[in-house]
Amino acid sequence: MMSPDSPPLVSPSLPPSPTPSSPAPSSSSSLPQQPSLPPTGEVMVLALGRRKQRVLIALSILPNLFLAFLLSSDPLLTLAPPHHCHLPGPLVVNVSVPWERPGEGGRPGEGGRPSQCRQYLNGSPPAVDCPAGWDYNVTEGLKHNIVTEWDLVCGQYWLVPVEEVCFILGMLTGCLGLGFAADRLGRSKALLTSLTLSVVFGVLVCVAPYPSVFIAMRFALAAASAGVYLTLYLTRLELCEPSRRLLVTVLGGLLSVAGELLLLAVALGFQSWRGLLGAGAAPLTLFLCYGVPGVFPESPRWLLLAGRSGDTSSFSGRRGPSRDGRDDESFTELDQEPSGCSRPRLSFPELFHSRNIWKNICILGSTSFISHGISHCYSSFRGDVRGNAPSFYWTYLLSVCAGGGAWLLLWATVDRCGRRGILLLSMTMTGLASLILLGLMDYLSETAITVFSALGLFSSQATASLCILFTAEIMPTVIRGTGVGAVLALGCVGRLSSPLMDLRNHYGYFLHHVVYSSLALLAVLSILLLPESKRKTLPQTLSDGELYRRPPLGRRRHDNVPLLVTPNPET
Repeated sequence: MMSPDSPPLVSPSLPPSPTPSSPAPSSSSSLPQQPSLPPTGEVMVLALGRRKQRVLIALSILPNLFLAFLLSSDPLLTLAPPHHCHLPGPLVVNVSVPWERPGEGGRPGEGGRPSQCRQYLNGSPPAVDCPAGWDYNVTEGLKHNIVTEWDLVCGQYWLVPVEEVCFILGMLTGCLGLGFAADRLGRSKALLTSLTLSVVFGVLVCVAPYPSVFIAMRFALAAASAGVYLTLYLTRLELCEPSRRLLVTVLGGLLSVAGELLLLAVALGFQSWRGLLGAGAAPLTLFLCYGVPGVFPESPRWLLLAGRSGDTSSFSGRRGPSRDGRDDESFTELDQEPSGCSRPRLSFPELFHSRNIWKNICILGSTSFISHGISHCYSSFRGDVRGNAPSFYWTYLLSVCAGGGAWLLLWATVDRCGRRGILLLSMTMTGLASLILLGLMDYLSETAITVFSALGLFSSQATASLCILFTAEIMPTVIRGTGVGAVLALGCVGRLSSPLMDLRNHYGYFLHHVVYSSLALLAVLSILLLPESKRKTLPQTLSDGELYRRPPLGRRRHDNVPLLVTPNPET
C-alpha cells in the first residue's frame, strides 16, 4: 500500500512501458538499464570524462600567454622617448634650440625644457621646425618602435593617439561581431576563424611600410585577437562544472598576467617592434591545430542548445554502471557534425521583452565602462598632479602586478562571499580611492599618492575582471557570446578616455577624474540589483536567464534554499 506522500514509482521522463507488440529486450544484457533522461548541460560536460575535460581546459588557457603580445603591446609600441632636432653640432640652449616655457614666468631651472620640435638655423631667432629630423634618447622600452621609426613626434604626434583609438575600436568590433558569431555559428568555428585572422593580420602588421597601413592592420588584428580571447573565455567557462568555474577563470587571468611580464622581457631582448609583434603572432600558428576534428570539440552546452547532442538513449547508455571507463572514451556525439546545419533557436521578440536580461547587461556594462575608464586616471595621476611622471617600467609593472593581485583576490574571496558582494566591495574601494586622491591631493605626500593610486588601480582591475565572469555566468547560452561581448565592448569605450586625454595633453584631467569617481559611487547602488550566481548552473535559454533575479531585500527566508535557484527545463 503506498502512502499519499510517497514519490511516484514512474518518473514522467521515463520511457513508456513496452507494449505486447514491442520487441523483447536482448537476453545478453544482464544489468538493468537506467532510465533514459534528456541530457543537460552539466551532464554533458561530465560525459566528456575528467581527463579530457582537463585537457580541453588547459588548451583553452594556453593561448592567453601569447595573446598578451597582441593585446597589451600598445604602451611599448607608442612610447615616445626624449628627443630633439638633429643638429650638426652639440645641443646648446638658446643657441641651437630655444627654451620652452610651460607658462608665464618660466625660466631655466624653474620649469620648462629645451624645445623638442624647433631649432635655430643660424644660432639666432626665428626658430623653425626640424628640417633634418630628430635624434632620440631611448632609455626605456623598445629602441626601435613606431615613434622612432616614422618620427611620430611634434607635428605628427597626433597619429599615436589615433593608432591607440583605432586599436581599441578594433577590439570593440571584434567583441561584438565575433561574440555574435560564437552564438550563431558555434564556439569552435568562431575560434578557428579568429585564430586564422590573427595569424594573417599579425604577419601583415609586422611588414607594414607606412603608419596608415600599420593603423589599418592593427585595427583588424585587434578585432581578431579580441575574438580569440572571447571565444576561449566562453568555451573555458562552459567546460566547467559550477564549483570549478572561478578557479579556471583565475588561472586564465594569471596566465595573461604572465604573458604581459613575458612581453616586457621579450621587448628588452628584441628591441624592435616588428620582432616583438612577430614573437606574438608566430606561436598562434600552432593553435590552428584546434581546427583538426577531435582536438578541440565544440562546447557541449552550445551543442545541446543547437540540437546536436546526438541520440538521447545512446547518450544515457554511456552513463551506465561503467562510469570508470568514461575517461578512456571520447564523447563522439559531441565531436560529430550532423548532416544538417542546425543553429540555436533565438526568438528576437522574446529577447526584446527579456527585461531582466537587459537590466543585468546594462548594470554590468556600465560597471565595466567605469572600471576600465578610471584605471587610466590612477596610472597618470602622479604625473598630472605633480608634473613628474614616474618611469615607464614603474607604471607598467605596477599595472601588471595590480592585475595579478586582483585575480588572487578574486580567487580567495569570490566563492566565499559571492560575486555580487565582492563586486560591490571592489567598486566601493575604487570610488573611495578616487575621492581621497581628488580631495586631499594638496596634502598627500608622494608615497601616499602612490599607495592610493595603486589601491585604485588594484580595485578597478578586480572590478573589470569580475564583471566579465559575472556576465558569463548569468547570460544564457543562446546569447552568452553576445552578452559578454557587449560588456567587453563597453569596457573598450571606457578605455578610449586614455588616448583622448593624451591627444589633449591631459588638459581637464581633474574634471575627467571627478566624473568617473561620481559614476563609480552611483554604480554601487545599481550593483545591489544584480542576482547571485555563485555555484549555480549556467542558464541555457532566455527563459532560464529571466529567472536570474535578485531576491527581495526585506524577505526573511526560513529554509536552506539558495538565494538563486535556476531550474533546468530539460530535467
